[in-house]
Amino acid sequence: LCLTWLCCPVAEKTGKVLGEFCRCYKEQFGVALFNSVRYEIEGAGGPQAQLLHRKVPLEDHVIYSGNIFQYIEENKKWRNRFCVVPHNYGLVLYENKLAYERELPPRVLVNSAGYKILTSVERYLELVNNSLPGVTPKSGHSPILKCPTDFPLILWHPYARHYYFCVMTGKEQEKWRAVFQDCVRHCNNGISEDSKVEAPAFTDAIRMYRQSKEQYGTWDMLCGNETQVLSNLVMEELLPELRNTIGPRLKGKAPERQRTWIQVSDAVYRMVYELAKAQYDAAVARCEQERPQLESTIRTDMDQIITSKEHLASKIRAFVLPKAEVCVRNHVQPYISSILEALMTPTSQGFAEVREVFFKEVTDMNMNVVNEGGLEKLVEYMEKLSHLAFHPVKMQSCYEKMDQLKLEGLQQRFDVSSTSVFKQRAQIHMRQQMDDAVYTFETLLHQELGKLQGKDDLCKSIQRILERVLKKFDYDSSTVRKKFFREALLQITIPFLLKKLAPTCKGELAKFQELIFEDFASFILVENTYEEVVLQSVMKDIMQAVKEAAVQRKHNLYRDSMVMHNSDPNLHLLGEGLAIDWSEEYSGQPEAEPAADRRRRAKQVVSVIQDEEGALPYGVVAEALLQPGSPEPREPEEAHPGVPPSPSGAVKEIREALAQESLGDGAEERLTNGTDGGASPRANVPAEAEVPHATPAPPGAQSPSAACHQRSDNEPGEHGERSPPRPGGTTESGEGVQTEF
Repeated sequence: LCLTWLCCPVAEKTGKVLGEFCRCYKEQFGVALFNSVRYEIEGAGGPQAQLLHRKVPLEDHVIYSGNIFQYIEENKKWRNRFCVVPHNYGLVLYENKLAYERELPPRVLVNSAGYKILTSVERYLELVNNSLPGVTPKSGHSPILKCPTDFPLILWHPYARHYYFCVMTGKEQEKWRAVFQDCVRHCNNGISEDSKVEAPAFTDAIRMYRQSKEQYGTWDMLCGNETQVLSNLVMEELLPELRNTIGPRLKGKAPERQRTWIQVSDAVYRMVYELAKAQYDAAVARCEQERPQLESTIRTDMDQIITSKEHLASKIRAFVLPKAEVCVRNHVQPYISSILEALMTPTSQGFAEVREVFFKEVTDMNMNVVNEGGLEKLVEYMEKLSHLAFHPVKMQSCYEKMDQLKLEGLQQRFDVSSTSVFKQRAQIHMRQQMDDAVYTFETLLHQELGKLQGKDDLCKSIQRILERVLKKFDYDSSTVRKKFFREALLQITIPFLLKKLAPTCKGELAKFQELIFEDFASFILVENTYEEVVLQSVMKDIMQAVKEAAVQRKHNLYRDSMVMHNSDPNLHLLGEGLAIDWSEEYSGQPEAEPAADRRRRAKQVVSVIQDEEGALPYGVVAEALLQPGSPEPREPEEAHPGVPPSPSGAVKEIREALAQESLGDGAEERLTNGTDGGASPRANVPAEAEVPHATPAPPGAQSPSAACHQRSDNEPGEHGERSPPRPGGTTESGEGVQTEF
């Protein structure tokens, strides 16, 4: 199916959407810049975090790597692949482990923002059938995908191409699913919160654009970096038109038409991405060019701008507030406590699980260190513990608590399309709190090591520091959760109120424009001021609801009156120092040890599972596929987006056939921009990381303290693997998205 004729309609639609968005962005940029400068000058109070924050959590480390089977659409065959997940959470697929070690180019780079992880072929086929209405395979016909094992892992995206994987055991599937979900969670959060101007300007512009199209409420596809979000914005409008135009032109049986449709959607998504990136980058450049002049005006006329804005707000408040208060009283206030309770239960359970996992890991480490040899073992365990927050499998029990979040009838009432936005936000908070607790613990322990005398002191110090960190964790956890509850309640109720008030209020807002001085029009917008007034109408009820929840102590929340100010000032000074490298500082290795040797010794955050019960030995398969002396795998032919593969037989279902695939068979997928092999993430990943277990204390050994009487068989974490410095440049992900690696 030739798609050349689509270029003009796609470019026209993208240009139209981006033109309107860029207008919104320019308006919001001035407002965000004013708010940023005002915050800088006036400051803002609030509880001070008690835990330290790690500046560079996982630089030059690998989260996970291992073998997995991938379905290659071009030749309709399953191939064994070596998958690496570096610290930036991209999925990097190599021909095999040998290709990875030889620094050959990866086959695929996947930025998983916007993807859903499916472990059921039936669920995937249901989504595919819904994506192209009226095209459903008849009973008895081969579906679009067959999996040769009972343990599939499918990455599904509403617009971009799909990725199909499978493993041999349920245990492997659980681990890979946890890893993939961590990748999606991280990549979805692609808009940097460190940007105090560009990020709020962008998200507010997206919201204003969608509200101009009568689309209120949360949006599931606010995922990834700015260009990915804009591509999703365009595709949301473009896809129905494409479906009506292209659907009738598709030929062949139902599975073939579905496969072609997925490829067409992916090809269009790539076009939209490139067009959106160019237009958005140009808009940002124009705003940055004007920024010095705008900022100069703000700093010179700050008082006048604030006075003008307050005058405008008072006029809008007099007009809007009576109507808003009635709406809040009748349609929002009765449901705030129900929404809050629905949010609090799973969130508080998740944070409690974070606390429990941290406590258990440190306690196990304490017991094991005392029984196994003191300081030498401490270094080994601390190297593992330092990456606990980034261990997808160990953190999974915390993340799973948020799966219980259900708003039931409230979801329809308040036009919340999905709870995934709140789930992922809470899970990101959980990971951050875990890492803050771990970093604070290791910083305090590192400070104490020089003063300790023997195992007894070491054990008591670990226990004392653990209790100290847990108190700080409880306080910070309460602060973070209360803020999350307030923000979530606002995200749910404000769009609902704006939609309710729009018929009677929105049309009247234009008359307030004349109240804004022309010189300040870049920093004060009627629409934004109107939303602030609506927010104020419900904010009091939300604050009161969260305050009452804290008083009840049902979910272990501190009252607002309990504030810890500078309770540990010296601790924050410690956090400003260099990151602690336990292996280099205490392992006794020479300082001039080559980086390659350090990489060889290092391990990854998550160890590789090798289930002995019926698992296909991935490592043996990889070696059999590429014996020494065999020709290196040749570069595959370039995959042409949008061109369907030629029909072939059904996918082989026999497991043994997987091991018989030769490396040179057929064309395979490659990166369409010709990625340089030297620009891919590197790490020396072991096939399986050994997990040390606790060993009994030597006969006759004296118990160091009452806290260390029992031995634990659990290890506190797994090593993080070091990789060389991240490469520069831009590569293209498998779904056609330019991704910084």
